[in-house]
Formats: sequence, C-alpha cells, structure tokens
Amino acid sequence: MSAENAVPAGQMILLNGASSSGKSSLARAVQATIDRPFWHISIDHLRDSGVLPSARIKSGEFDWRAMREPFFIGFEQSLLAYLRAGNSLIVEHIMESEAWLHRLVGILAGQDVFFVGVHCDLAELERRELARCDRPIGDARRDFFQIHDYCLYDVEVDGTRPAHENAQMVIAAWQARQAHSAFARLAQGERPSGR
Repeated sequence: MSAENAVPAGQMILLNGASSSGKSSLARAVQATIDRPFWHISIDHLRDSGVLPSARIKSGEFDWRAMREPFFIGFEQSLLAYLRAGNSLIVEHIMESEAWLHRLVGILAGQDVFFVGVHCDLAELERRELARCDRPIGDARRDFFQIHDYCLYDVEVDGTRPAHENAQMVIAAWQARQAHSAFARLAQGERPSGR
C-alpha cells in the first residue's frame, strides 16, 4: 500500500481488570454507545470460538503451559495488526505481570491506546467467579492482589457499578483524553505512585 493510500491507524480502548471484574459487560456497553465502530476483542473470544485445540489440551495430549506464552504474544501482536489496518478496538486483557504490561506497551508503542482500570472488590469478584462456573476458582483472588499495582490508567471505574454508567464515564474520558496517555507515559518509563 502506498503512503498516499495509507489508512489512518485505529484507536484502542484497553480494559484491564481481574477475572470476573466486569470487563466484558463494560466492553459491550462501550461498543453499543460510542460514536464510531469499535471491535470488541478478548482472549475469551478466541478460546470460546474453538481456535485452540481445547479438547486435546484438556486430555493432556498438548501441554498448555508450553503453548500459553506464544498464544498470548500472538494475541497481543495481532492487536497491532488490527490497529495498523485502521480498525478501532475495545480490548479486554489481564495484565498478569509487570513484564506482560511492558511487553504490550512495547508492541503498541506509538499507537493511540486509552488504558482503563476496571476495579471490583474481592468479595464480589469471588461471588461472580463461583456463579460463572467457567473459571478456575482462585483466578479472581490472584488477579485482585497484583494486576493493578504496576499500571497507570487514563481512567478507572468500579466494576460493581452498572455497565452503562461505567461506559458513559469511559467514553467521556476517552473523548477528553490528552496527548500524553498512560501508555505513552509507561513507554517513557513513568511508574505508578501510591499503589
């Protein structure tokens, strides 16, 4: 594609929150309300679509531990391809470690990424996890105690509030965003304070 025919890069609203914190509900509410087309993408979409050989992983024929890191790296790199092709994205992700966060910051360097922290108190996370019956028990607790500590956000929401209210808050903050986004500041080495 020649430079004069280049498509403007898409924009990303990136949601980070513990398992069962309300990311999916928030993503759907933002997608239904925001004034332009955004794709909604998550690891769960890939898993639930049958992309992975799940039955063979579950049987032990394939080792998920060996497959997991390449799977996540491939997912993260695909986000850059979508953006460069001109697609705007609402992405659910769980920043399991500071290394994961910085890897994604590096992959998405120079892109328009609006970083949203989705918080939820531990008792509610664990209640939702039990009710869902589709998550390993303990994931929410593990996430709760680590995934926000090393993050800087453009806006933070309470996942126990109605999704449509949080969506309005996210969209308003996204529309009023400044040039120096949280991801840009993370790329420059800024670290969160007071966490």
